[in-house]
Amino acid sequence: MYRAIIIDDELISVNILKILIEKHIPNSISVVATATEPETGIKLIDDYKPDVVFLDISMPKMNGLELLEKLKYKDFKLIFTTAHEEYVVKAIKNKPYNYLLKPIDIDELKQCVTSFAFLLLCTLFQ
Repeated sequence: MYRAIIIDDELISVNILKILIEKHIPNSISVVATATEPETGIKLIDDYKPDVVFLDISMPKMNGLELLEKLKYKDFKLIFTTAHEEYVVKAIKNKPYNYLLKPIDIDELKQCVTSFAFLLLCTLFQ
């Protein structure tokens, strides 16, 4: 099972994504921590060293792109979650694994996680 962290300034968005993961893909990903403050998210990523991070881009104190620059631990698959399509070009420069637009579609989330799990499995046999 892959360990995930969700970082989003909106608590409702954190809770919705966590519920979607727990309800629809419970055997693939375990949400080990969540944060609504970017500084807390940085600490959680460095402490937990997750396999995947669901990261909102548009946050008031520090956006997701700035958060990424401050990380020490970066060996995870990055999945941006945002309602703002205009960030796609900037996000691509950070080589995200995927980019999910809010409101998050369950089928897109499942497809993202399925392909993520397959990719990780393939790397084990290289």
